[in-house]
Amino acid sequence: MAVAISLIPARGGSKGIPGKNIALLAGKPLIAYSIEDSLNCSLVERTIVSTDDPEIAEVARKYGAEVPFTRPSELAQTDTPDFPVFFHALEWFQSNEGFTPDLVIQLRPTTPLRPPGLIDQAIQIISEDEQADCVRSVRESAYTPYKMWQLEGRLLKPFVQQPKNKELYNMPRQQLPKVFYHDGVLDVIRSSTILEKKSVTGTKILPLLMEESFLVVDIDKPVDFLVAEVFLKHNQGAKKALGKRLNE
Repeated sequence: MAVAISLIPARGGSKGIPGKNIALLAGKPLIAYSIEDSLNCSLVERTIVSTDDPEIAEVARKYGAEVPFTRPSELAQTDTPDFPVFFHALEWFQSNEGFTPDLVIQLRPTTPLRPPGLIDQAIQIISEDEQADCVRSVRESAYTPYKMWQLEGRLLKPFVQQPKNKELYNMPRQQLPKVFYHDGVLDVIRSSTILEKKSVTGTKILPLLMEESFLVVDIDKPVDFLVAEVFLKHNQGAKKALGKRLNE
């Protein structure tokens, strides 16, 4: 089986919610949910937190994660994308430990709700396809881009280019292709995708279709904590049902 580590990116300095990554959700720091999900997965060898913030590092260690390095401040800005954060982590491990995992699992602390067995499932999916660059958790979208618009001056223009003599935006939704959105709950990425292709997705991206009965939230605003608490209670029943199916 491939050697897999979890990497939980958790910078300090959130403007919308100060101290967001360690703010309490149902009495527990937000980042603790992702740490515990990783530690509870038998296929994950190490649980790493990448942070620039000493307080986040202290909380992460308290809940069992490793924080072997401090992320440089230039990689902890509001507009910092995922790639340099993951590239920095893998380079650090190569330089300081001579270690390169086969797979890196991204667990965003701001999407703390995950069904049981999800990480195992994602690792299994990518392990069965040697050509795959990564696996991403996705859900079917309730809104289709074929009916979306953009403004050009004073006029509406369809967001999706229309085939000749067809107006997809006027077609019944049921006749349009299904589309899926990345919910941010989980990514499993080959290290070679990051180090050699300089990407956190590559070009061959496999889907992990999420259970619609299991509710997730991306915490960005204070009200999202209230939503997450409601979803946590709902998911207790969904977890039991899903766990039963996974064990059948």
